[in-house]
Amino acid sequence: MCRCCENWKGWVSKMALMQAYSGVFTVALVILAILAILCLIRAVIGPTIADRLVAVNMMGTMVMVIISILALRMGEGYLVDICLIYAMISFLAVVVLTKVYTGVYLEYKEKREQQKKRAEEEEDANGDS
Repeated sequence: MCRCCENWKGWVSKMALMQAYSGVFTVALVILAILAILCLIRAVIGPTIADRLVAVNMMGTMVMVIISILALRMGEGYLVDICLIYAMISFLAVVVLTKVYTGVYLEYKEKREQQKKRAEEEEDANGDS
């Protein structure tokens, strides 16, 4: 067999592998898009604030994976930089949201304790009369 035929076989196998990867990447992107939509629904419906925070964090992670897969599929290196920047912004957003949630919760808890103290004082004042 001549040398050009051996190169041809190697090239054909590489093309087949690239097409298989392209199919896997497409399926992964579709699955991640569906999961991101489900996380969005959880973030809107979520019964507690903690559920919403976890859903927002998970959506950020999925977007980073989607950007990474697109970078591989399209062969564009700048998308990896965008993914890293998005990771930093997503992390900061979750930290800020958690701080806000913690502050609101502590304020609510303090207000509830004050109401209990007032109710006990009124009860004691009414009981003494």
